[in-house]
Amino acid sequence: MSFEFVASENALLLEQERNRRYPNVHFGRNVVVGQNVSIGEGTVIGNHVVLHDHATIGKDVRIDDGAIIGKKPLKSKASAMTGTKELGPAFLGNGCLVGSNAVIYSGAIVEDGVLIADFASVREDTAIGELSIIGRGVAIENQVRVGRCCKIETGAYITAKSAIGDQCFVAPEVTFTNDNFVGRTQERFKHFGGVTMQKGSRVAANATILPGVLIGEDALVAAGSVVTRDVPARMVVMGAPARVVRPVDIDQLLPYESETKPGETP
Repeated sequence: MSFEFVASENALLLEQERNRRYPNVHFGRNVVVGQNVSIGEGTVIGNHVVLHDHATIGKDVRIDDGAIIGKKPLKSKASAMTGTKELGPAFLGNGCLVGSNAVIYSGAIVEDGVLIADFASVREDTAIGELSIIGRGVAIENQVRVGRCCKIETGAYITAKSAIGDQCFVAPEVTFTNDNFVGRTQERFKHFGGVTMQKGSRVAANATILPGVLIGEDALVAAGSVVTRDVPARMVVMGAPARVVRPVDIDQLLPYESETKPGETP
């Protein structure tokens, strides 16, 4: 009996056992399913997908070819932000869409209806609120929180320790930063801090946001700006460094219940 025949027979038995465990899930070819993975009915999984141990996949999820769910982070001796704490399993809620070759790390929580496009990366210890869209090639680093109904477009970089509120918009190629000093000593760790976007705020294409900056409710950062200081609520800023130029047009504002006036930071 040849080695090839035995390997083929074993693969068939594993596939049969997998199909028995998940009778209402459609699997493509060469899918790897780890131990104690939970997959909801109606889910469709493409070719060459890897689901790591203990991952939870909701109902009616679509995971396209080559995606990886529950990857454990690499830890270099020189890593500044990759910790050693025990991470929980990856979680995908109901109705999520995950594009080809996207990578979602262990400890990431992705709520219902989120779309994560091709080649996007969602690091460990992150949370993405329901119905948000993470565009093609977006990198969301660790310890990031993204609210509900947000849109983060192609190629944006969301640095570690950032927080994005509900209904925010981040345009293509926007860069968040978290280290003001680009230092080589341990002193730099005392000053790390990501970017905070409050509800409804928007950042246009190719803007760079410096560490610790707060972008207020419904504020708008113009394309190509370099934002070095907090942006007041419902104001437009532009330039390098960015300066306030005018209030956001009233018809562009979200309905809000805040007591603050235009130009004030809540």
